[in-house]
Amino acid sequence: MIVTLNNGVKMPQLGFGVFKVEDGSITVDAVKKAIDVGYRSIDTAAIYQNEAGVGQGIREADVPREELFITTKVWNADQGYEETLAAFDKSLEKLGLEYIDLYLVHWPMPKVDKYVETYRALEKLYEDGRVRAIGVCNFHIPHLERLLSECKVKPVLNQVELHPCFSQVELREFCAKHDIFVEAWGPLMQGGEVLNNSTVLALAEKYSKSPAQVVIRWHLQNDIIVISKSVTPSRIEANFDVFDFELSDEDMAKLDDLNTNQRIGADPADFYKV
Repeated sequence: MIVTLNNGVKMPQLGFGVFKVEDGSITVDAVKKAIDVGYRSIDTAAIYQNEAGVGQGIREADVPREELFITTKVWNADQGYEETLAAFDKSLEKLGLEYIDLYLVHWPMPKVDKYVETYRALEKLYEDGRVRAIGVCNFHIPHLERLLSECKVKPVLNQVELHPCFSQVELREFCAKHDIFVEAWGPLMQGGEVLNNSTVLALAEKYSKSPAQVVIRWHLQNDIIVISKSVTPSRIEANFDVFDFELSDEDMAKLDDLNTNQRIGADPADFYKV
């Protein structure tokens, strides 16, 4: 499934992430396996410290670079205009690539108040053709409103914590209104807690699918870009095997009803870490 971002660039709706995956052979093998299975979108970040492994996995995979969609992110310690440009060069070097498909501001850190100048550096990279698209992660509505009013290039997406128990309805509505895609990190909840939910388990049995496949399908049918993550080959395969079934409207509603606004990760309004 492919989505078209607001600048016309096409992006796979289901991607593979490497959060907390150790750099080296583990990352290399996971990326190669993901690409072999069919993933064409790979999501990393400077703070994950595995960009080199991602780049090696890409080079060793038997797929042309232009068929892949590679995302990385500028970390909090590198926020600021010149700092972001330098951080981008480091990420590009570690990845061993000539360009990045999507570059994101990892956190807004509003108390530091550098996210606007950081985003302006992303605009410079975009204007120079070094990235094909730019966006943000973990931005609340006020953070997005400020970018929309003070910056020139609209973010193509906002990557946030999102799962059936924290479905971010208001944020999704705002982003849809402004033609900004929402992308889910932690789509199964960190730790996979949602997979033990009785509703999810019942639907998995009904569709003869795993609980993870049911939840990933819920994201896709809600027009959410989703990043799945695993280093286990069988799970990498299973998480991609979600295109041969469709949840009914009634069953989608059952999963929608699981929302309790239960955030697992940090609140972007307060999060500050370098």
